[in-house]
Amino acid sequence: MKKLFGTVVPIITPLTEADTIDVESLKRLTDHCISNGLKCLYPCGTTGEMMYLTVEERKLTAETVVKHAAGRVPVFVHVGAWNLKDTIELAKHAVEIGADGIGVVTPTFYQISDRGIADYYIAVAKSVPEDFPVYLYGIKQNAINDLTKDACEMAVAECKNIIGAKYSFPDMTRLQELMTVNNENFSVLVGPDHLFEAVVAVGGDGVVSGNAMCIPEHYAAVWDALEKKDFNLATKLQRRTNVLNATMCAINNIAAYKVILKNEGIISTTVMRRPYENLTAEQEKDILARIEELNYRKVEI
Repeated sequence: MKKLFGTVVPIITPLTEADTIDVESLKRLTDHCISNGLKCLYPCGTTGEMMYLTVEERKLTAETVVKHAAGRVPVFVHVGAWNLKDTIELAKHAVEIGADGIGVVTPTFYQISDRGIADYYIAVAKSVPEDFPVYLYGIKQNAINDLTKDACEMAVAECKNIIGAKYSFPDMTRLQELMTVNNENFSVLVGPDHLFEAVVAVGGDGVVSGNAMCIPEHYAAVWDALEKKDFNLATKLQRRTNVLNATMCAINNIAAYKVILKNEGIISTTVMRRPYENLTAEQEKDILARIEELNYRKVEI
C-alpha cells in the first residue's frame, strides 16, 4: 500500500465569484504543486475548507485533482465529514475515482471516547477495499477530539489498511508515541510546519503543509536535504520557512494562501466559503508587501 511522504499539500479549494468550485483554477493549482517538487496532494482537507463544502462539492474537487494529477504524484483525499454516513460515502467515492488513499479527521464537535473514535475509523476502513490506504487525522484544536496511541492501536488491530496518521497539534511526545503504533510500522506525518525537520529526524515520514503551496521550492529543498540526511542544511532551510510562514499566517492562513496564489495567477479569486472570512484589501496588500520584502522566492541557505 502506498504511504504519504515528504511534503504533502492540503490544497486550498478555489472558488468562483459565484461561490462554486473553480475547476480550472484547481487544475492549475495541481500542476503548480507537482511541477515545483511537492510529493503528494491532499484535497478537501482543513486547508480546503472541508466542513464548509457540500458532499457533492467535495466529490467534484477530489475527482478533478485525481484526474488532473494523472498519476504524477499520489493523491490522498480527505473524507472526514460531520457524520459517519457522509464520511463513508466520500471514502467509497475516493476509491471509485482512483485516489491512492484517504485521510479521515477524528469525529468533531462532540466529545468521543478512544473506543468510539476507534470504532468510527474501523467502520470507515472496512467500507473500502482492505488494501486501500487509510490515514487517521488528529487536529484536536479544531476537532475537539484528540488522536491517541490507544485509539490508533485499537483501529489498526482490526484494519490493516489503517497505515498511518497526520497529527496536527504541536506535541512531539504524542508524535513519537504514534510512531510506535503497530510495532513501529505506523506512518506519521506532522501538521505544524515548524516541526517538519524534527519529526523526520526522529522517524516521521514528512509534513502536511498548506504553506508549501505558496513557497514550494523551500519545502522541496527541505525534503531533499532530509532525504540526504544533511541536517545542517535542513536546519537552515527550516528556519527560513519558519520566518516566511509566520508572515503568511499572521492573520488568516487559508485566506492568505488564496491571496498569494491569486497574485501569482494560479487561481482566479480569493473567495472564501462563508462564514469563513476574506482578508480586507489592506490586509491583502500588507501580506504581499511583507513576503516580497522577505524575497520569498529565494531559497536561502
